[in-house]
Amino acid sequence: MKTSTMFTGIIESMGHIVAIEAQGTNRNFTLEAEIASELRVDQSVAHDGVCLTVVSVEGNRYVVTAVEETLSRTTLGGWSEGDRVNLERCTRVGDRLDGHIVQGHVDTTAEVMGIDARDGSWNLTFQHAEALHHLTVAKGSITVNGVSLTVVDASPEGFSITVIPYTWEHTGFHRLKQGDRVNLEFDVLGKYVAELMRRQN
Repeated sequence: MKTSTMFTGIIESMGHIVAIEAQGTNRNFTLEAEIASELRVDQSVAHDGVCLTVVSVEGNRYVVTAVEETLSRTTLGGWSEGDRVNLERCTRVGDRLDGHIVQGHVDTTAEVMGIDARDGSWNLTFQHAEALHHLTVAKGSITVNGVSLTVVDASPEGFSITVIPYTWEHTGFHRLKQGDRVNLEFDVLGKYVAELMRRQN
């Protein structure tokens, strides 16, 4: 039985979707990536923040499978050939934790409401279901498409983040536009606190 994996939200590489194959209610995604030759079957890799298991590797390409539940709860159901996605392999024991604790379990999706280019950075605003607003707090951590980020402002309607040039260029953020949807994973510590408080009420 496979144990739980952990990520940090620090993107290693970008993957290029070269083929999509339906298999019942599942979809097999074939990706081309620089890290493909270093992967092995049964390894966990986060794709835009979604933890998927490698099922085959050949040269600079590998295949992962997404089940119906994953396709319906994340942006993966809208992936197309040619799309590029953020990739991160699971954290090894002893590595530095440069981001924050990320499970690769997407909680919901959000819509890009605005992208504001500033002098040396970009400010992005996102909208998600109002019922989840208690999980985003200013200066707290959040994962957007697999990237560990700090919440700048939070409101009942959503939140904003600031992206530095390196992150902008080395992830899929520079490809986002208003109206796009992204995968969100809220801070796991915040989720546990929120659940404990809910049970006490």
